[in-house]
Amino acid sequence: MPPSPLRRAWSVVPVRSRVTGVDADTLRRWLADLPPPVGYAVSARRLRYRQAPHLAAFCWYEDRLIELQVPEPFRLWDEKVYVRARRKPGRRLAFQWFSQTIRFRTRREVLRFLYCHEFYHWYLREVRGRKAAAETACDRFALAHFRARNRGVEWTSVLPGYAPAARRRLKPAA
Repeated sequence: MPPSPLRRAWSVVPVRSRVTGVDADTLRRWLADLPPPVGYAVSARRLRYRQAPHLAAFCWYEDRLIELQVPEPFRLWDEKVYVRARRKPGRRLAFQWFSQTIRFRTRREVLRFLYCHEFYHWYLREVRGRKAAAETACDRFALAHFRARNRGVEWTSVLPGYAPAARRRLKPAA
């Protein structure tokens, strides 16, 4: 049986990992049911922290790289994720923020959440041609997909304009 289009698209994405206990094949398997970032590489590395673990990841447009960071030493923790904001009435610019608290129990959950978040930054910039600084939108996308089983999801219907098999011109680096 031939591999699915999503599996073929992930096979050309360079993936590397410098996280203890998570090699590149494991990382690729953990991200296999999520949409691949066409033209970008995915890298995972350790995040050293002082007091408490936290989330950290970057989408480097110049290097065409999505970098995910896993807290080491790893322990479960709760993170507040802001999902939307509403402007407060009045003359000054003020917002009421709405959040969800998420418990991260495994390295896999952390990597999948960070990947979904950074992938949406990539999607907004490379596919939609918009500014990629929509943090609450990226968090909403990550919350909807990082724990879900996405085997049968047709990503072209969820993400308008996204086509993992099509080669596209990437935006020039800044």
